[in-house]
Amino acid sequence: MSMPIELVRQLTEEHIAFVKRSGLRAEVLEPGFVRLCMPLAGNQNHIGSMYAGALFTLAEIPGGALFLTSFDSQRFYPVVKEMNLRFRRPATGDIYVEARLDTEQIERLQSEAQERGKADYLLELQLCDVNGDIVAESRGLYQLRAH
Repeated sequence: MSMPIELVRQLTEEHIAFVKRSGLRAEVLEPGFVRLCMPLAGNQNHIGSMYAGALFTLAEIPGGALFLTSFDSQRFYPVVKEMNLRFRRPATGDIYVEARLDTEQIERLQSEAQERGKADYLLELQLCDVNGDIVAESRGLYQLRAH
């Protein structure tokens, strides 16, 4: 990882004011792997399930958290190019998401971004409740760009 873990945690949980207000927690931050949690408390909608915007936030933030744990922020930065979310069932409790990039993907993306100035990567994620039931599925297209 290119940054100290506590700095990555702070940037993931507190740097964006909206994310900080939501109470999102970074439970695991490792090179190539993150696990995040969005609490239901404070994020309910008019029917008591999780607000769609909170679920969208939980689906989008892993791309940045993976960047912080896996890439050199002095050489690269990430952008979101496209994000889709498919709702499968109401989220009536805390919701979790895990995202991974393996070492080979990380190395390929860095090489491509260094050579071409940018490299796209896709994260297809499942947002799950504590029982492992899928409440939403996301598809995010990110881009690693060279400074």
